[in-house]
Amino acid sequence: MKVLAAMSGGVDSAVAAARAVEAGHEVVGVHLALSRMPGTLRTGSRGCCTVEDSMDAQRAANIIGIPYYVWDFSERFKLDVVDDFIAEYAAGRTPNPCMRCNEKIKFAALLEKAIDLGFDAVCTGHYASIVLDADGNKELHRAAAWAKDQSYVLGVLTADQVQHSMFPLGATPSKAEVRAEAAERGFSVANKPDSYDICFIPDGDTRGWLAERVAPATGDILDREGKKLGEHEGAVAFTVGQRKGLSIGTPAADGKPRFVLEVRPITNTVVVGPKEALAVKEIAGDSYTWAGLAPLNPEVPFECHVQIRAHADPVAAVAQVVRDGERVEFMIRPHEPLTGVAPGQTAVVYMGTRVLGQCTIDRTVSAVPVSAVTDA
Repeated sequence: MKVLAAMSGGVDSAVAAARAVEAGHEVVGVHLALSRMPGTLRTGSRGCCTVEDSMDAQRAANIIGIPYYVWDFSERFKLDVVDDFIAEYAAGRTPNPCMRCNEKIKFAALLEKAIDLGFDAVCTGHYASIVLDADGNKELHRAAAWAKDQSYVLGVLTADQVQHSMFPLGATPSKAEVRAEAAERGFSVANKPDSYDICFIPDGDTRGWLAERVAPATGDILDREGKKLGEHEGAVAFTVGQRKGLSIGTPAADGKPRFVLEVRPITNTVVVGPKEALAVKEIAGDSYTWAGLAPLNPEVPFECHVQIRAHADPVAAVAQVVRDGERVEFMIRPHEPLTGVAPGQTAVVYMGTRVLGQCTIDRTVSAVPVSAVTDA
């Protein structure tokens, strides 16, 4: 096949591109320029997609012996990832920019351009697998090594995108093996640290970064019954499950710490309560997709597992598509309550190792009624 290898400048994408060549494919490497800020440099293992990363990717492409290009996707990235991140926080939600980047940039804008240019697939260094079912349909599955599995962040792929995706590292048992292979190939990135944190906030100070872009507005901090406990200087600085930085002053009646339960942007209020009130028995969202063939009748409840964060354990659940007039949403009920769930997060649904689909969480239902606990 004719394959476009997305090369981030890291060890995984470099080895993935090399393996694609050895598999007999015609491979072209491309690095995505996602920021127009001059002097964007990498600091340790913070951030990605920097000037240094671009040079690392080019050196790897030269060793592999494939053509290499840099494509400017900075405008799309700003609109679809950065601006979306700001808007979601301003709306009281907790977005995942890496999911949005995969959805809107790497497997939408990039793949669309690749197909237009005659490529058959996009290859990345993600740890996930493409498996054929009995009828030859492509399915997205977890990687062989669950400790490194990245199928969660790929849960936003649509069935068509899965058809044109390639993940050469999916069967690799460990990251150590990939690094050893990179060293054998002479890649300078063999021991390069993995990136973490949000790439466009390389110093890791999300609250400070948002404060410069979302005008703060003083509002009330309430308990679950609506009693005012204090004031905040901007709801955007709070996320569900947060414990520190509440500055309420008055202790709870039971002496236990309080946590953020809700952020209500319309009223500019933050609702806090006991830790047990973070338990959620139902999540749902009307923005959902299937990463391959959908269930024959998704409106009939079916058993599955749900994962709400990249490094969270999957939890057994029952899911279904629910229609209520013109409203259609994907509803998931875990067998055991989930904790720390916030609107804006992505819930990825699995059938065994297969990624079935995902939804962006719009609403949650607490497993603990207000009357069951004493908040203050």
